[in-house]
Amino acid sequence: MHSIQLGTFSPSVLLSVATTTGALVEAGLEVTEVPAKTSAHQFADLFEGRLDAAFTNPDNVLAYRCVAGNPLGRTGDVRVLGAVDRGLGLGLFTAPGSTGLSSGGRLGVDVPGSGFAFIAFELLARAGLVRDTDYDVVSLGSTPKRARALIEGTVDTTVLNAGNDLVAEAQGAHRVASVTEIGPYAGTVLCATADGIAEHGTALAALLGVTSTLARELAAGQHRQVALAAITDRLGLTGASAERHLAILTDPAQGLVPDARLTREELDTVVFLRNRHSRAATPVTAAEALDSGLVDESLLP
Repeated sequence: MHSIQLGTFSPSVLLSVATTTGALVEAGLEVTEVPAKTSAHQFADLFEGRLDAAFTNPDNVLAYRCVAGNPLGRTGDVRVLGAVDRGLGLGLFTAPGSTGLSSGGRLGVDVPGSGFAFIAFELLARAGLVRDTDYDVVSLGSTPKRARALIEGTVDTTVLNAGNDLVAEAQGAHRVASVTEIGPYAGTVLCATADGIAEHGTALAALLGVTSTLARELAAGQHRQVALAAITDRLGLTGASAERHLAILTDPAQGLVPDARLTREELDTVVFLRNRHSRAATPVTAAEALDSGLVDESLLP
Protein backbone atom coordinates (compact mmCIF):
# COMPACT_ATOMS: atom_id res chain seq x y z
CA MET A 1 0.00 0.00 0.00
CA HIS A 2 1.44 3.38 -1.02
CA SER A 3 0.59 6.34 1.22
CA ILE A 4 0.15 9.81 -0.32
CA GLN A 5 -0.13 13.08 1.60
CA LEU A 6 -2.42 15.09 -0.68
CA GLY A 7 -3.10 18.79 -0.23
CA THR A 8 -6.71 19.86 -0.86
CA PHE A 9 -8.72 23.07 -0.60
CA SER A 10 -12.19 21.56 -0.19
CA PRO A 11 -13.28 18.11 1.07
CA SER A 12 -13.09 15.78 -1.92
CA VAL A 13 -16.27 13.88 -2.71
CA LEU A 14 -14.32 12.07 -5.42
CA LEU A 15 -11.80 10.68 -2.94
CA SER A 16 -14.61 9.67 -0.60
CA VAL A 17 -16.29 7.70 -3.40
CA ALA A 18 -12.93 6.16 -4.28
CA THR A 19 -12.53 5.03 -0.67
CA THR A 20 -16.05 3.62 -0.25
CA THR A 21 -16.03 1.73 -3.56
CA GLY A 22 -12.63 0.24 -2.78
CA ALA A 23 -11.03 1.88 -5.83
CA LEU A 24 -8.15 3.31 -3.79
CA VAL A 25 -7.37 0.02 -2.07
CA GLU A 26 -7.57 -1.82 -5.38
CA ALA A 27 -5.05 0.65 -6.79
CA GLY A 28 -2.79 0.10 -3.78
CA LEU A 29 -3.30 3.62 -2.44
CA GLU A 30 -3.88 5.21 0.93
CA VAL A 31 -4.60 8.92 0.46
CA THR A 32 -4.59 11.38 3.36
CA GLU A 33 -6.17 14.76 2.62
CA VAL A 34 -4.34 17.73 4.09
CA PRO A 35 -6.51 20.89 4.07
CA ALA A 36 -4.73 24.00 2.79
CA LYS A 37 -4.86 27.26 4.72
CA THR A 38 -3.89 29.24 1.60
CA SER A 39 -2.32 28.48 -1.77
CA ALA A 40 1.02 29.84 -0.51
CA HIS A 41 0.85 27.50 2.48
CA GLN A 42 0.04 24.56 0.19
CA PHE A 43 2.98 25.20 -2.12
CA ALA A 44 5.40 25.80 0.74
CA ASP A 45 4.40 22.34 1.97
CA LEU A 46 4.92 20.89 -1.51
CA PHE A 47 8.37 22.45 -1.90
CA GLU A 48 9.45 21.35 1.58
CA GLY A 49 8.19 17.79 1.08
CA ARG A 50 5.44 17.87 3.70
CA LEU A 51 3.00 17.13 0.87
CA ASP A 52 3.55 14.51 -1.81
CA ALA A 53 1.07 16.07 -4.23
CA ALA A 54 -1.90 18.43 -4.30
CA PHE A 55 -5.32 19.02 -5.76
CA THR A 56 -5.07 22.71 -6.63
CA ASN A 57 -6.00 25.37 -9.17
CA PRO A 58 -3.80 25.31 -12.30
CA ASP A 59 -2.98 29.00 -11.88
CA ASN A 60 -1.20 28.10 -8.63
CA VAL A 61 1.07 25.69 -10.48
CA LEU A 62 1.71 28.33 -13.14
CA ALA A 63 2.55 30.92 -10.47
CA TYR A 64 4.88 28.72 -8.43
CA ARG A 65 6.69 27.44 -11.50
CA CYS A 66 6.88 30.49 -13.77
CA VAL A 67 6.26 33.69 -11.77
CA ALA A 68 9.08 34.87 -9.51
CA GLY A 69 6.81 37.42 -7.82
CA ASN A 70 4.43 34.80 -6.39
CA PRO A 71 3.46 35.05 -2.68
CA LEU A 72 6.33 32.74 -1.63
CA GLY A 73 8.89 34.71 -3.61
CA ARG A 74 10.32 31.49 -5.04
CA THR A 75 9.63 29.09 -7.89
CA GLY A 76 10.32 25.39 -8.27
CA ASP A 77 9.92 22.39 -10.53
CA VAL A 78 6.23 21.79 -9.85
CA ARG A 79 4.10 20.30 -12.61
CA VAL A 80 0.48 19.70 -13.61
CA LEU A 81 0.07 15.93 -13.87
CA GLY A 82 -3.58 15.86 -14.92
CA ALA A 83 -6.92 17.64 -14.68
CA VAL A 84 -9.44 16.58 -12.02
CA ASP A 85 -12.44 18.86 -12.62
CA ARG A 86 -13.67 21.85 -14.63
CA GLY A 87 -14.68 24.05 -11.74
CA LEU A 88 -17.54 22.17 -10.04
CA GLY A 89 -20.01 25.07 -10.13
CA LEU A 90 -17.32 27.74 -9.83
CA GLY A 91 -18.91 31.16 -9.79
CA LEU A 92 -19.26 34.57 -8.17
CA PHE A 93 -21.62 34.87 -5.20
CA THR A 94 -23.10 37.72 -3.20
CA ALA A 95 -24.01 37.57 0.49
CA PRO A 96 -27.46 36.69 1.84
CA GLY A 97 -29.75 39.70 1.73
CA SER A 98 -27.87 41.43 -1.09
CA THR A 99 -29.75 42.83 -4.06
CA GLY A 100 -26.93 42.24 -6.53
CA LEU A 101 -23.46 43.55 -7.30
CA SER A 102 -22.77 47.12 -6.26
CA SER A 103 -19.84 49.39 -5.45
CA GLY A 104 -18.50 49.85 -1.95
CA GLY A 105 -18.35 46.17 -1.03
CA ARG A 106 -15.70 43.70 0.09
CA LEU A 107 -14.48 40.80 -2.06
CA GLY A 108 -13.14 37.76 -0.22
CA VAL A 109 -10.29 35.90 -1.93
CA ASP A 110 -7.70 33.25 -1.08
CA VAL A 111 -4.89 35.71 -1.84
CA PRO A 112 -5.15 38.57 -4.40
CA GLY A 113 -2.62 36.97 -6.75
CA SER A 114 -4.35 33.60 -7.16
CA GLY A 115 -6.45 32.04 -9.91
CA PHE A 116 -9.81 32.21 -8.11
CA ALA A 117 -9.16 35.87 -7.28
CA PHE A 118 -8.52 36.56 -10.98
CA ILE A 119 -11.87 34.97 -11.82
CA ALA A 120 -13.58 37.27 -9.33
CA PHE A 121 -11.80 40.33 -10.70
CA GLU A 122 -12.82 39.39 -14.26
CA LEU A 123 -16.46 38.68 -13.48
CA LEU A 124 -16.73 41.89 -11.44
CA ALA A 125 -15.07 43.84 -14.26
CA ARG A 126 -17.65 42.48 -16.69
CA ALA A 127 -20.29 43.84 -14.32
CA GLY A 128 -18.62 47.27 -14.45
CA LEU A 129 -16.83 47.13 -11.07
CA VAL A 130 -13.14 47.98 -10.75
CA ARG A 131 -10.77 46.53 -8.14
CA ASP A 132 -9.70 48.96 -5.37
CA THR A 133 -12.07 51.57 -6.76
CA ASP A 134 -15.50 49.99 -6.49
CA TYR A 135 -14.64 47.29 -3.94
CA ASP A 136 -11.95 46.28 -1.45
CA VAL A 137 -10.13 42.93 -1.53
CA VAL A 138 -9.89 40.86 1.66
CA SER A 139 -7.58 37.80 1.92
CA LEU A 140 -9.36 34.93 3.69
CA GLY A 141 -7.74 31.68 2.54
CA SER A 142 -9.45 28.47 1.45
CA THR A 143 -12.88 28.15 -0.18
CA PRO A 144 -14.73 26.80 2.90
CA LYS A 145 -13.46 29.79 4.89
CA ARG A 146 -14.69 32.19 2.22
CA ALA A 147 -18.09 30.50 2.17
CA ARG A 148 -18.44 31.00 5.93
CA ALA A 149 -17.33 34.62 5.65
CA LEU A 150 -19.93 35.26 2.94
CA ILE A 151 -22.73 33.64 4.94
CA GLU A 152 -21.74 35.58 8.06
CA GLY A 153 -21.54 38.88 6.17
CA THR A 154 -17.79 39.42 6.68
CA VAL A 155 -17.51 39.91 2.91
CA ASP A 156 -20.06 40.90 0.29
CA THR A 157 -18.86 38.78 -2.62
CA THR A 158 -16.56 35.82 -3.22
CA VAL A 159 -15.88 32.96 -5.63
CA LEU A 160 -17.13 29.52 -4.52
CA ASN A 161 -17.33 25.99 -5.90
CA ALA A 162 -17.11 22.28 -5.04
CA GLY A 163 -20.26 22.18 -2.92
CA ASN A 164 -19.36 25.30 -0.96
CA ASP A 165 -21.44 27.16 -3.55
CA LEU A 166 -24.54 25.14 -2.71
CA VAL A 167 -23.92 25.41 1.04
CA ALA A 168 -23.84 29.19 0.66
CA GLU A 169 -26.93 29.21 -1.56
CA ALA A 170 -28.82 27.20 1.05
CA GLN A 171 -28.01 29.98 3.51
CA GLY A 172 -29.34 32.68 1.18
CA ALA A 173 -26.28 33.60 -0.90
CA HIS A 174 -26.85 34.49 -4.55
CA ARG A 175 -25.01 33.10 -7.60
CA VAL A 176 -24.52 36.08 -9.92
CA ALA A 177 -21.99 34.83 -12.50
CA SER A 178 -20.17 31.67 -13.61
CA VAL A 179 -16.63 30.96 -14.75
CA THR A 180 -18.16 29.39 -17.87
CA GLU A 181 -18.89 32.97 -19.04
CA ILE A 182 -15.12 33.50 -19.37
CA GLY A 183 -14.21 30.35 -21.28
CA PRO A 184 -13.16 26.70 -20.88
CA TYR A 185 -11.64 26.32 -17.42
CA ALA A 186 -9.98 23.65 -15.29
CA GLY A 187 -10.82 24.22 -11.65
CA THR A 188 -8.63 21.52 -10.11
CA VAL A 189 -5.52 19.69 -11.27
CA LEU A 190 -3.24 17.14 -9.63
CA CYS A 191 0.26 18.55 -9.24
CA ALA A 192 3.56 17.48 -7.70
CA THR A 193 7.18 18.55 -7.67
CA ALA A 194 9.88 16.73 -9.58
CA ASP A 195 11.01 15.15 -6.29
CA GLY A 196 7.45 14.08 -5.53
CA ILE A 197 7.12 12.50 -8.96
CA ALA A 198 10.44 10.67 -8.57
CA GLU A 199 9.37 9.22 -5.22
CA HIS A 200 5.66 8.65 -5.83
CA GLY A 201 5.27 8.53 -9.61
CA THR A 202 3.71 5.07 -9.78
CA ALA A 203 1.23 5.95 -7.03
CA LEU A 204 0.34 9.30 -8.62
CA ALA A 205 -0.27 7.57 -11.95
CA ALA A 206 -2.56 5.14 -10.12
CA LEU A 207 -4.40 8.06 -8.49
CA LEU A 208 -5.01 9.68 -11.88
CA GLY A 209 -6.29 6.33 -13.10
CA VAL A 210 -8.73 6.17 -10.18
CA THR A 211 -10.01 9.75 -10.60
CA SER A 212 -10.52 9.46 -14.35
CA THR A 213 -12.18 6.04 -14.12
CA LEU A 214 -14.59 7.24 -11.43
CA ALA A 215 -15.37 10.33 -13.50
CA ARG A 216 -16.47 8.08 -16.36
CA GLU A 217 -18.39 5.73 -14.09
CA LEU A 218 -20.24 8.54 -12.30
CA ALA A 219 -21.14 10.10 -15.65
CA ALA A 220 -22.58 6.71 -16.66
CA GLY A 221 -24.80 6.68 -13.57
CA GLN A 222 -22.74 4.28 -11.46
CA HIS A 223 -22.11 4.74 -7.72
CA ARG A 224 -25.07 7.12 -7.44
CA GLN A 225 -26.02 6.30 -3.85
CA VAL A 226 -22.37 6.17 -2.75
CA ALA A 227 -21.80 9.60 -4.28
CA LEU A 228 -24.90 11.12 -2.67
CA ALA A 229 -23.84 9.73 0.71
CA ALA A 230 -20.36 11.19 0.21
CA ILE A 231 -21.82 14.58 -0.72
CA THR A 232 -23.87 14.58 2.47
CA ASP A 233 -20.97 13.39 4.63
CA ARG A 234 -18.25 15.65 3.18
CA LEU A 235 -20.24 18.77 2.33
CA GLY A 236 -23.36 18.61 4.51
CA LEU A 237 -25.67 18.79 1.48
CA THR A 238 -28.91 16.80 1.49
CA GLY A 239 -31.97 16.29 -0.70
CA ALA A 240 -32.20 18.51 -3.77
CA SER A 241 -28.87 20.23 -2.98
CA ALA A 242 -27.05 16.89 -2.94
CA GLU A 243 -28.70 15.95 -6.22
CA ARG A 244 -27.61 19.27 -7.72
CA HIS A 245 -24.00 18.71 -6.72
CA LEU A 246 -24.04 15.22 -8.20
CA ALA A 247 -25.37 16.72 -11.43
CA ILE A 248 -22.51 19.25 -11.39
CA LEU A 249 -19.95 16.47 -10.81
CA THR A 250 -21.12 14.72 -13.97
CA ASP A 251 -21.63 17.85 -16.11
CA PRO A 252 -19.20 17.90 -19.10
CA ALA A 253 -18.66 21.67 -18.88
CA GLN A 254 -18.17 21.97 -15.11
CA GLY A 255 -17.66 18.49 -13.71
CA LEU A 256 -15.06 15.77 -13.38
CA VAL A 257 -12.58 15.19 -16.23
CA PRO A 258 -12.90 11.65 -17.62
CA ASP A 259 -9.54 11.57 -19.45
CA ALA A 260 -7.58 13.62 -16.87
CA ARG A 261 -6.19 15.89 -19.60
CA LEU A 262 -5.73 19.63 -19.23
CA THR A 263 -6.62 21.13 -22.61
CA ARG A 264 -4.76 23.98 -24.28
CA GLU A 265 -7.99 26.02 -24.27
CA GLU A 266 -8.28 25.63 -20.49
CA LEU A 267 -4.66 26.67 -20.02
CA ASP A 268 -5.23 29.66 -22.33
CA THR A 269 -8.05 30.84 -20.05
CA VAL A 270 -5.82 30.53 -16.97
CA VAL A 271 -3.03 32.50 -18.67
CA PHE A 272 -5.45 35.17 -19.96
CA LEU A 273 -6.82 35.76 -16.47
CA ARG A 274 -3.36 35.97 -14.90
CA ASN A 275 -2.06 38.41 -17.52
CA ARG A 276 -5.17 40.57 -17.29
CA HIS A 277 -5.44 40.76 -13.50
CA SER A 278 -2.03 39.98 -12.02
CA ARG A 279 0.12 42.96 -11.10
CA ALA A 280 3.29 41.17 -12.18
CA ALA A 281 5.57 43.24 -14.38
CA THR A 282 6.11 40.53 -17.00
CA PRO A 283 3.26 38.62 -18.67
CA VAL A 284 3.32 34.85 -19.04
CA THR A 285 2.41 33.10 -22.28
CA ALA A 286 0.87 29.65 -22.56
CA ALA A 287 3.59 28.62 -25.01
CA GLU A 288 6.36 29.65 -22.60
CA ALA A 289 4.63 27.87 -19.74
CA LEU A 290 4.34 24.67 -21.75
CA ASP A 291 7.93 24.93 -22.95
CA SER A 292 9.04 25.25 -19.33
CA GLY A 293 7.52 21.84 -18.53
CA LEU A 294 4.44 23.11 -16.69
CA VAL A 295 2.36 20.15 -17.90
CA ASP A 296 3.78 16.65 -17.46
CA GLU A 297 1.56 14.04 -19.14
CA SER A 298 3.89 11.11 -18.46
CA LEU A 299 1.63 9.71 -15.70
CA LEU A 300 -1.69 10.01 -17.52
CA PRO A 301 -3.69 6.78 -17.83
